[in-house]
Amino acid sequence: MKNSSFKKLFIILSIIVAVSGFSQGMLLPLISVIFERNGISSSLSGIHAISLYIGVFLSSFFIEGLVRKSGFKYMILIGGAIVALSLLLFPTLKTLSIWFILRLLIGVGDNMLHFSTQTWLTHITPKDKLGRTISVYGFSFSAGFMLGPLLAKLVDVSEILPFIISAILSIITISLVLLIHNEFPSSNVRPINMINTLRNFGDVIKTSWIAFMFPLLYGLFEAGLHSNFPIFGLRNGLDVTSITLILPAFSLGAILFQVPIGMFSDIHGRKKVLTFLTLIGSIIFMLGDFLPTTTFVMMALFLVAGLFTGSFYGLGVSFMTDLTPKHNLPAGNLMIAMSFSVGSMIGPMLGGTIIQLSDGTIFFTMIAAFVFIVFLLLLVHKTPQQVE
Repeated sequence: MKNSSFKKLFIILSIIVAVSGFSQGMLLPLISVIFERNGISSSLSGIHAISLYIGVFLSSFFIEGLVRKSGFKYMILIGGAIVALSLLLFPTLKTLSIWFILRLLIGVGDNMLHFSTQTWLTHITPKDKLGRTISVYGFSFSAGFMLGPLLAKLVDVSEILPFIISAILSIITISLVLLIHNEFPSSNVRPINMINTLRNFGDVIKTSWIAFMFPLLYGLFEAGLHSNFPIFGLRNGLDVTSITLILPAFSLGAILFQVPIGMFSDIHGRKKVLTFLTLIGSIIFMLGDFLPTTTFVMMALFLVAGLFTGSFYGLGVSFMTDLTPKHNLPAGNLMIAMSFSVGSMIGPMLGGTIIQLSDGTIFFTMIAAFVFIVFLLLLVHKTPQQVE
């Protein structure tokens, strides 16, 4: 691919993923606040939040075949359309069961969009620029995700307004993909069906399982912090305005260090960088339950946590690409999405339950424990040589 064509594609995909991050960053705290104001328990709110990630997980079993048949461009269009339509339906169908289904559909649409953009980039980016490219891609998502909670503040004006604005932005940005030519993944030696998809997953797990720990952790951060922290904060004296200022601090921290960390990992190796980051990250999160729950202190905690752990998703994608044969990159990127969704399901469920059982006094220790476990796994993992 020519350099000019690559830049055009990269810019468009980065804009699309930024707006997708914006919608996700808005949706999680917005619904948590609405539920808390309506007297819905934190555990039920946490369980409800996993519907989006159930959609991500289930759709992973059929997306590879659809992308190989239709190409990246049309999967992005379909996924974006599902997300935008679901957002428009939220204000008109206000029941727990319908909202559960709508969040599940957003998970399906988001997975179509992210799988297509992410796999497209990992296919066309040279190895020596992979960390930098994926980190800029992750930067775009984090920037959108950082601004999303600020839109949730409009719930004080109208519950409908955040959904409508997010849907309109999604429609506008997804339309940009019409400006680029369609492309297809590298061919696979196996015909695409459910059995062979599962075989591809098995092959990728054998070579790259350690890499999937990092999107899992990032999913746990994203969903846990944005679904559970609003409840934790409200029960510890914070108001909605304070919470919508605190939540973006994590994404701001990720943005500040994401590209330098990605470039650093190109030079010094993904494993060494991730080992250091997981150790420091576990310590930072452990401090969360012992610090005063004030706006300034929590903003500082989220900012520092974002600096050291906000790059986990992008580094996980790069690490997976280092370890996975190119013909299995579509399956590898699906496993990234599935790992992210598993972490995102664990986070809200476990976090909501812990907040309820501890009467709102414990939350961050759960996250710290998961990060420390992955640190230990990195210490014992032996990285195999990649097979092309």
